[in-house]
Amino acid sequence: MQRLSVQNQVKVPVVYKGEKLKKDFFIDILVENEIVLELKCVEKILPVHEVQLVTYLKLADKKLGFLLNFNVTLMKNGIYRKANNF
Repeated sequence: MQRLSVQNQVKVPVVYKGEKLKKDFFIDILVENEIVLELKCVEKILPVHEVQLVTYLKLADKKLGFLLNFNVTLMKNGIYRKANNF
């Protein structure tokens, strides 16, 4: 049986125009140091949630992320995929 590397609350420093700010973001779950999972339990995924995920992808230099909204009847309806197009 193979196990996946999974980390939670992964700190991502915020860098703006080459300057590290005194603020850090936290990725909810990072799988195999490649895939970002952002967990939500909201009535509706809003553009701000998608921007949050894309920001995490860019700051962490990752290519693929998923928004997972647990406030749905069927989980397949709560999965949103985002790619960082660098």
